[in-house]
Amino acid sequence: MILFKTMRYEDLVYIDKTHIWHPFTQMQEWIENQPIIIEKGKGSYLIDIQGNKYLDGVSSLWTNVHGHNNPTINKAISAQLKKIAHSTFLGLSNVAAIEFTERLIEIVPNNLSRVFFSDNGSTSVEVALKIAYQYWQQHPVSQNKTKKKFISFHNAYHGDTLGSVSVGGIDLFHGVYSSLLFDTIKVAYPYALKEKLSQGESEQKSLNELEKILQAQSHNIAALIIEPLMQGASGMLNTTATYLQKVRQLTKTYNVLMIVDEVATGFGRTGAMFACDKANIQPDIMCMAKGISGGYLPLAATLTTEDIFNNFLGNYSENKTFFHGHTYTANQLACSAGLASLKLFEKNNILERLQEKIIILIAGLQEIGKLLPVAQIRQEGFMIGIEIYQDKENHIPFPSSQKIGYRICQEAIRCGVFLRPLGDTLILMPPLSISKKELKLLLEITKHSIIKILEDDK
Repeated sequence: MILFKTMRYEDLVYIDKTHIWHPFTQMQEWIENQPIIIEKGKGSYLIDIQGNKYLDGVSSLWTNVHGHNNPTINKAISAQLKKIAHSTFLGLSNVAAIEFTERLIEIVPNNLSRVFFSDNGSTSVEVALKIAYQYWQQHPVSQNKTKKKFISFHNAYHGDTLGSVSVGGIDLFHGVYSSLLFDTIKVAYPYALKEKLSQGESEQKSLNELEKILQAQSHNIAALIIEPLMQGASGMLNTTATYLQKVRQLTKTYNVLMIVDEVATGFGRTGAMFACDKANIQPDIMCMAKGISGGYLPLAATLTTEDIFNNFLGNYSENKTFFHGHTYTANQLACSAGLASLKLFEKNNILERLQEKIIILIAGLQEIGKLLPVAQIRQEGFMIGIEIYQDKENHIPFPSSQKIGYRICQEAIRCGVFLRPLGDTLILMPPLSISKKELKLLLEITKHSIIKILEDDK
């Protein structure tokens, strides 16, 4: 039973409920309930103000890589803080950003050679869209100036700023803003369960649609943007590497830039450093954030080829400059954390050691998949979506009013595991550093929570 330290907790709750507006949260429900208030973290655990521990089953919104309160990253940030916390990147450079860039370029697809820093996943996408658009507007071949549109995918999520929302595809989140957005060309993303098709059939259907659009409109299309291998916020919808390779080939054939949004998939989440590595493709532009700083501080980057970069070079009077930037671009503390994180990947052989944990996940998920309400489990490395149906044989989901996903996650929290659903899809994405014992606990409590809530509803 949770015991409250009455005065301190109640004071904090009062301030929170009186003044704070939480993201992606119906605040009326929030105000009616008692919030968990996190005070600290250690390893794979979040610790609240009462001292209760919660296994962080979603890596604090898919960001944490090496565990909370990691001594190596703490030390790197502390050392940087003794030098300087921040200086502008407009008109100046800094040591931390340069050193981090050098290491970053070593691990991305080798056609990417330029790094533009920003603050978060949304801004990394905004940068990518603006670069792609401007690239064609000042391209030396004048007929390419008609290339102004973007191809994106249904159910995609690329962030919450207006450009990234325009190329998104989740109406629940963004439908209300439709009149504020620019038009994009939407393509069906493979969703075999909903389409009642095999994975191969679903992917081929999507590819056929994409090719028809490119055949007819490529002269007007600047770029295609995609979440490689796994759409995150849609409920972890995955594709094969072959599908991604064919998408890349189509963009090459029809002279359309390919932007990959690796904000969620990057830094080991798929079992490789980047999803592009797993699929063996080289995009024109790559967006990254979340795990880029090990989950410590806001940081993002948009990487491009040298060809794209060179198209922005010229005399100032030619107006080829990329007029975009952020106050905290290339912040030294964040870049120091990012560099320390990449050193930990190498020192601790993170990707190699991750493979054994992925095998444990596969085995545990197979058992969860036997549960009657589990319609489908979608996994790519450490990214997992468990979709719950009322009747999986007849493809009937639960009514949204039953809030099945939410209630299952609340049961998991009661048992000491923090999970957050996407509708009735349970998301598991623990820190890469999670121990095998903790990983098994995550699977056990997830299974228990599904059984408990479904039994309660009988």
